Amino acid sequence: MTIEIIPTGAALGAEVRGLDLSKPLSGDAFEAVRQAWYDHIVLLFRGQKMSDDDLIRFSRNFGTLDIAPASATDMAGGQAKSRPEIWIISNVVENGEPIGALGDKEAEWHTDMSYVAEPPMASVLYSLEIPPSGGDTSFANMYMALEALPADLRAAVEARIVRHDASTTSTGELRAGAHAVADVRAAPGAKHPAIRTHPETGGKALYLGRRLNGYLEGYSVEESEGLLDRLWAHCAKPQFAWTHRWALGDLLIWDNRVAIHRRESFDGRARRVMHRTQIKGNSPR
Repeated sequence: MTIEIIPTGAALGAEVRGLDLSKPLSGDAFEAVRQAWYDHIVLLFRGQKMSDDDLIRFSRNFGTLDIAPASATDMAGGQAKSRPEIWIISNVVENGEPIGALGDKEAEWHTDMSYVAEPPMASVLYSLEIPPSGGDTSFANMYMALEALPADLRAAVEARIVRHDASTTSTGELRAGAHAVADVRAAPGAKHPAIRTHPETGGKALYLGRRLNGYLEGYSVEESEGLLDRLWAHCAKPQFAWTHRWALGDLLIWDNRVAIHRRESFDGRARRVMHRTQIKGNSPR
């Protein structure tokens, strides 16, 4: 079957048709997928029927897998109903215990696991159960956000370092074993350049991680807060974004090096079950 790449028409994202991801990809098919991923940052594959083994095999085409991150209830790689490479994202509770992470709350704009020294270069998310409404995932193109950055903001972040807080999840919950941050200058987590270069495309992009407890080094806390507020307001502009409304069997892969994403909240009485993998990356430069 011929592989089709259909751009969303927005600032990023494309649908890939003609592939059954429950089967191994040929070398040529993977090269087509990888190039489309570099070109569009986020790829959508609809109507997939995959086991966890299939999800892991597909993800490993892109590189070595990371273990799943810690959540409010589980340490890294420690979900009881999963395996170390797969993070269950769900609001479902069984026998009084959540089967996954992040619940039904809104997840603010963020980059996955940017708080580690070598953040994952990609995330893969597969839908197993979805609510009738809500829970949509939006993505924003950080190449474009940097290109459109006002000159004074560009000058303020050029060659600067951002501290990426490790204490909370994207929904603002404290991770298992973490403590509340009293001073953003001492928040736990990695430090990365505010502007990074994609190692494959050579393009430059903003790399901010997440807003909560962020700190732009070299400034007072007040100055950093003001600059980060402006940066995040800029990055969240609709002109840089695309929103995906989930259907059962959808799979998304996105490039964490040059995209941020967020999730809408949804009715907690509905079930949402997603399985996610993360592909290891290198230190941002």
